[in-house]
Amino acid sequence: MILIIDILQLLLSVAWFFAIAHIIMSWLINFGVLNLHQPIVAQLWDGLNRILEPAYAPIRRVLPNTGALDLAPLVFFLGIIIARMILASWQRSLLLG
Repeated sequence: MILIIDILQLLLSVAWFFAIAHIIMSWLINFGVLNLHQPIVAQLWDGLNRILEPAYAPIRRVLPNTGALDLAPLVFFLGIIIARMILASWQRSLLLG
């Protein structure tokens, strides 16, 4: 059971990394540092969008429209933090018996 919890924690860490990379890349694109006409930038951006959009879409449907401010990544981060806390609690309870 502890192995399953460790695997879930690893998956949450990978999702956290992808979301951080997506946010930083979106800032760099919006500020003109990165150009989507460059093939590698466009491929990375498309890949990150394909990975994260299934997680962001349900969150965006629930949140109110805030215009240009996208709160879906923030809610996604909160969900990851809560999931990590729950998994850590389960892991402690399993280890302590």
